[in-house]
Formats: sequence, structure tokens, C-alpha cells
Amino acid sequence: MPDKIHLTVASIIVKDNRYLMVKEIDNGQLVINQPAGHVEPGEDIIDAAVRETYEETGWRTEINGFIGIYSSKSPTTDITYYRLAFTAEALSQDKQAIIDPDIDEVVWLSSKQIRQNTKQLRSQLVIDCLNDFEQGKIFPLEILRNRL
Repeated sequence: MPDKIHLTVASIIVKDNRYLMVKEIDNGQLVINQPAGHVEPGEDIIDAAVRETYEETGWRTEINGFIGIYSSKSPTTDITYYRLAFTAEALSQDKQAIIDPDIDEVVWLSSKQIRQNTKQLRSQLVIDCLNDFEQGKIFPLEILRNRL
């Protein structure tokens, strides 16, 4: 049963009123998502969020807040996903970074552009995280206890 539970992280990054997003292939479809991915065994969740953002976008970031824990279940694979969403600051872009091959394009989109493409979003979690962020539901990182 553990293979049916996936722990993921996502980062909400805003610069000049635009959100750092990725266009990626999921089940043969081009979808829009926040930089996100799986936490590796033994990996700190904050480190995972920084790593996934870099691997998918080439942007170095600093995590500065916690938005929340989200869950969903895939109707096709029966996998339960737990997403830990963070806010982060974009520090610098590594234009030489090798981007994850599943990523088709790295884009900066306004909230309006994201909301106009709801059918193209990877999951409802993209909007859930965006809504909570825009409503100021951001918690200090001190609520997390790391023993790794």
C-alpha cells in the first residue's frame, strides 16, 4: 500500500506580479503546474521544494513560508497525493541549468492567466494553493519540525 501514497512539494513564487509556473507533460497531455515534485526518502521537505524548483525551472530560490498541506486522489491510478506547499523568493536564474525532461516550458503567468486556463491545470491543487496564497494564508516555517 505505501506505493499508493506520494509525498510532494510545490513552490509558489511571485515576481513582478507573475507566478513562476511550468508547462509539463502528464499522461500525454500538456498541463500547467507550480514547480513541484516528489520528496525523496530521507530528504528534508524544504530542501525538496528548493531542489524541485531548481530542477524544473533553473531558478535558485529561498523558501520563506508554508501555505499548507493538500491532498487528492488520482481517479486513474488510485494514488493519494499529499502536497506540502511553500512560498519562496526567486533569487537568481541559472540559464545553464539542465531542466527536467518532462518540462516543456518555464513561464511566468499572472493570476488571471492561470485562472483562465483551469482546464489545462495539472490538478485542482494548483488553484487551491494559489487561492490560499492570495488570501494570505501563509504560516511561518517555525511550525515545521525537522529532524533529518
